[in-house]
Amino acid sequence: MHATGKLLFSARTRASLCGLLLASVTIFAYRPAWNGGFIWDDDAYVTNNELLTAPDGLRRIWFSLDSPSQYFPLVYTTFRFEHALWGLNPTGYHWVNLLLHVANAMLVWRLLACLKVPGAWLAGAIFALHPVQVESVAWITERKNVLMGFFFLLTLLAWVAFVDQRTKQPWRFYALALVLYVLALSAKTTACTLPAALLLILWLQKKPINWRRLLQIVPFFVLGLGMGLVAVWWERYHQGTSRALFAFLNPIERVLIASHAVWFYLGKLIWPTNLTFIYPRWSITPTHPLDYAWLVAGVAFCAVIYFARRYVGRSVEVAALFFVATLSPVLGFIMLYTFRYTFVADHYQYLASIGPIALASAGVGGLAAAYNRRRPLVLSAAVSIVAILAVMTSRQSVMYGDLKRSGGRRWQEIPVAGWLITTWASYFFRKAKLTRRSPITGQLCRCSRIFGMRITISAVLFS
Repeated sequence: MHATGKLLFSARTRASLCGLLLASVTIFAYRPAWNGGFIWDDDAYVTNNELLTAPDGLRRIWFSLDSPSQYFPLVYTTFRFEHALWGLNPTGYHWVNLLLHVANAMLVWRLLACLKVPGAWLAGAIFALHPVQVESVAWITERKNVLMGFFFLLTLLAWVAFVDQRTKQPWRFYALALVLYVLALSAKTTACTLPAALLLILWLQKKPINWRRLLQIVPFFVLGLGMGLVAVWWERYHQGTSRALFAFLNPIERVLIASHAVWFYLGKLIWPTNLTFIYPRWSITPTHPLDYAWLVAGVAFCAVIYFARRYVGRSVEVAALFFVATLSPVLGFIMLYTFRYTFVADHYQYLASIGPIALASAGVGGLAAAYNRRRPLVLSAAVSIVAILAVMTSRQSVMYGDLKRSGGRRWQEIPVAGWLITTWASYFFRKAKLTRRSPITGQLCRCSRIFGMRITISAVLFS
């Protein structure tokens, strides 16, 4: 009897049960997305992507400029294998995204536990169930996010093992980290920020950052820089982000956009309401003093962190630096094609959110440990927050069920971009067999005029 009780309450058993609970709750929170359909960009990535069926498709995925979007060879490779398994049934693609997200939540938990961050399981649960992650999980096209995140987190775990003095034959983990990093970059080039995370891990663990450590990080930096330059070139000359399209963004405007975006993302993490697919693009005027408010607030917050470090340790600055560094490729310093319509998107902070989430979870864990008598109250509040997030995630997942439902809701909420209107119009013309005299045809045209665009109905009909 004693042996049975010991087995039931062993650390490994508790961890297994917590992991099972986390996976189960996450999977059921995404229940509306299990059988979702194809939506925006899924046609370019999957349904109309000839690279998934062509005999030489695998070679072209890796060694040609035929990619319909950015250079994401590992993503298209997974889509090609899935296309061979279940064709154009979207359920399989959705489940792979979901299982990758569950694995990423487990890896967040494991990574923070290895770094001895309090509240590691809570951080994994919030990461798994926060509604800002829905866009990355329930949207098939965002396979690049969850796949990159999987290898990014595995790379960090391998690095932690490498720098641990107790590890036997640490260079095996170093070689493994390099391989995993190449896979992360081949899924999405925003993984180029990983070298900063490697340095932050050393800083958080109070390990010396000497020339030997810097030389060990150099290969990661070179790989990230190389793929980053490829991404910049691809965006400009393959995606069309030429200076002619983005001449309005001078250096000052880019700094203002970046400072606003950082606070925007943090705000959506703290208060995740009014989440949408395309947010209205901000109007930036460098001569307007109020447009500098976000930048001033950021500088002030940095000063607070610096002077408070002696009281709160390194955790706050590490979380803040990880958040900003991981967001840096999508803050406006590098032009992305989507900046024609919006400067921010929920899926841009898929990995960056780990910083603030880990910090908040560590705070909850610290409170529970410091006030033992109030521990049940603190933990109950944390569980309630996780439950609320799960409900919000489930509701958000409904919006990605199919183009009709998600497009219809966006129609009421936001200033829709031209390509989104055209996509939704195309859906109705094909599926609902609308004509030029159908009521919704007039609504589409009126909406296009409101937002300064022109939809050619004949072009939509034959698109």
